[in-house]
Amino acid sequence: MVRAGWPRDILPSPCPIGCPAMARPPAPGSVIAPDWHESAEGKEYLACILRKNRRRVFGLLERPVLPPAVAIDTASYKIFVSGKSGVGKTALVAKLAGLEVPVVHHETIGIQTTVVFWPAKLQVSDRVVMFRFEFWDCGESALKKFDHMLPACKEKTDAFLFLFSFTDRASFEDLPGQLTRLAGEAPGVVRMVIGSKFDQYMHTDVPERDITAFRQAWELPLLRVKSVPGRRLADGRTLDGRAGLADVAHVLNSLAEQLWHQDQVAAGLLPNPPEDTPS
Repeated sequence: MVRAGWPRDILPSPCPIGCPAMARPPAPGSVIAPDWHESAEGKEYLACILRKNRRRVFGLLERPVLPPAVAIDTASYKIFVSGKSGVGKTALVAKLAGLEVPVVHHETIGIQTTVVFWPAKLQVSDRVVMFRFEFWDCGESALKKFDHMLPACKEKTDAFLFLFSFTDRASFEDLPGQLTRLAGEAPGVVRMVIGSKFDQYMHTDVPERDITAFRQAWELPLLRVKSVPGRRLADGRTLDGRAGLADVAHVLNSLAEQLWHQDQVAAGLLPNPPEDTPS
């Protein structure tokens, strides 16, 4: 049944027979303790990705240094950030990494990789895991010009972040096409949707009723992020690392939750609830 008031092509296409399906998204907060990062224990772990209240920047081969008495496992994931040019892909990754958000849009040249570490506590076992997210961002012009760019970004990817802008209706309407193509190419990969520039919601081109219809049709996590510059420390220049983490914790926790759950289902440690059967 096509939902009233929504284009027919917004509905998801069925997965080809025999393809490995993506695990049904878990209920928010059922896998990762959502507010643990605000607890005294959580703040101790966050200290390893901060330096004097500033976010530490990690290279591809670097990792946080924890006290010898603290031994936790690291779960590493590759994440490809997809979306139209200008929707805020580079700005989102910068916010997640605690970097300055570009004020003026510039097309990303080639492939840009950014590593973000995020400690989180599992709900069931009370165990703390250090999540390592490696974000891959590629400019739209480079993807069109060089045939090897897109396959490189998709190779061994664990999750796709699909971005749209609340101020760009076309970027939202482009989502179903991207998601449908991915369902055939990488059916077992985690998919999440993020709406950027939510702070400009008064000028939105995407009303709430369309967001609701999209969620009902695709049953995917859809998060909102702001594009305003991060809060500053007392010097007025340096980004406040802890405040920045609080602003993006919901995105990092959701990523950790979806990816950890997908791994558990793939390993046979958790059942994958069957798809709802239409009546």
